[in-house]
Amino acid sequence: MTATHQSPTPSSGLAAEGITKRFGNVRALDDVTLHFPPGQVTALMGENGAGKSTLLKILTGDHLPTEGVVTLDGAPLTLSSPMDARRAGIRIIPQEPEIIPHVPVAENVYAGSLPRRAGRRLDRAELRRRTVADLARLGFAEVLDADLLGSELTAAQRQLVEILRALTGPVPPRAIAFDEPTSSLSEHEAEALFALIGRLREDGIAVVYVSHRMKEISRLADRIAVLRDGAVAGVVDTAETNDAEIVRLMVGRDLSTLFTRQQVATDRPVLDVRDLTTDAVRGVSLRVYAGEVVALAGLIGAGRSELALALAGETPIRSGALTLKGEPLHLRGPRDAIAAGIGLAPEERKAQALFLHRTVRDNIVLVSYPSLRRRRFVRRAQERGLAQEYADRLRVHAPSIEVEVRTLSGGNQQKVVLARWLARRPELLILDEPTRGIDIGAKAEIYRIIADLAREGVAVLVISSELPEVLGLADRVVVMQNGRVTGELDRAEASEEAILALAMTDDLATTPSPAPNSSTGGAR
Repeated sequence: MTATHQSPTPSSGLAAEGITKRFGNVRALDDVTLHFPPGQVTALMGENGAGKSTLLKILTGDHLPTEGVVTLDGAPLTLSSPMDARRAGIRIIPQEPEIIPHVPVAENVYAGSLPRRAGRRLDRAELRRRTVADLARLGFAEVLDADLLGSELTAAQRQLVEILRALTGPVPPRAIAFDEPTSSLSEHEAEALFALIGRLREDGIAVVYVSHRMKEISRLADRIAVLRDGAVAGVVDTAETNDAEIVRLMVGRDLSTLFTRQQVATDRPVLDVRDLTTDAVRGVSLRVYAGEVVALAGLIGAGRSELALALAGETPIRSGALTLKGEPLHLRGPRDAIAAGIGLAPEERKAQALFLHRTVRDNIVLVSYPSLRRRRFVRRAQERGLAQEYADRLRVHAPSIEVEVRTLSGGNQQKVVLARWLARRPELLILDEPTRGIDIGAKAEIYRIIADLAREGVAVLVISSELPEVLGLADRVVVMQNGRVTGELDRAEASEEAILALAMTDDLATTPSPAPNSSTGGAR
């Protein structure tokens, strides 16, 4: 099968015709022509930085193209704002939902088109009636309450509010773009979303689906359009392609194997956790050795992220003992953890790790200032040199280290977070969902970085919900459920079936946490 460029098609549906977008001297899109037919799901794929987000912003009125035109049913559109796109029936479900925190779900959904009584007073009863009916019609009634405040919503619920918002209003949708919609959804919530997308297809709506998850693409998409370096690399029918072909289109090369690391674990324990209990986890014991990668596996709500936050000093430890390289460790807060040599790259990098309006340089050196100060003054030349060294080492793709980190792709933002901790030279690095929302090429680079860290003797604790990633990265897998460790598997005995069996066991009382001295990790 040979991928071909798609020529302009003046048929019905949404289309980008000859779209070029420049930001200064940077060409983000180069003569992109793509057609999104009604009643079909078109997957939009490509590495982070390939131009997907820029194209979505042009289709939905956030950016004006430098050259080219957006058309609907063959008619040119002038989309000067997202409101113009919404009036034309073009909607987007963004990866980062925009939620008003102090108002309920119903008002968030109908913001901009709230029902009014005479005298322009808000008709709360009618608003709630509409929202409850929408939730039931779309299959979200079990997971979302119309009366919940925006500030009370989980990440998954925030995403569902954006979906509801896109499907309501006086102008029915003609085209809907979904940007990584399942990144924060549980399996049950994702199934409800897939059913909804099926109904949108049946209703003749053009669906643009951006995702890095091959299984979702194979299940949902009729066609796959691939961008590479701002240009169309190919458009293929899903039924006539395979994962290897899509990866070749995305990265311009074969990725015959993502996981190339060799076991380099030692018998030197770095982290020793004994019977750790917090408000969210109970009686957890584990060890991580120098040069070892240990994966924490489990279902959503198992307590893995909560354990990571406790180990990083973000949440209080109620009981239990920690040692780092044989020395007792008492964490009163994150500063104690950082000073001891523990780094955490959290799950929500934008909300929890990055200062989006600060530069790449500022973000990289954030925890390294003690070593950069002479008396009370920061040595700026050394600061710039340190940031540049680790940006280069991790291959951060940015015009310079002086650009705001918000302008980078998701994969490069994650590299900035990792660069921050590598510059600090940690003893233990905790990575919570390190490849969530990034493309296959960027994932390969993150895996390379993890392998390099292990080779340098860093102890790495990885939390991942992707079982192939867990199996490919880990020397050892520790499985959690309901805040407890339910079992431990070494590399030879770990499998998806074995991990899931431990993650779903109900007999917690008879499955004790493994004693630290029973660890099978490392070359011992």
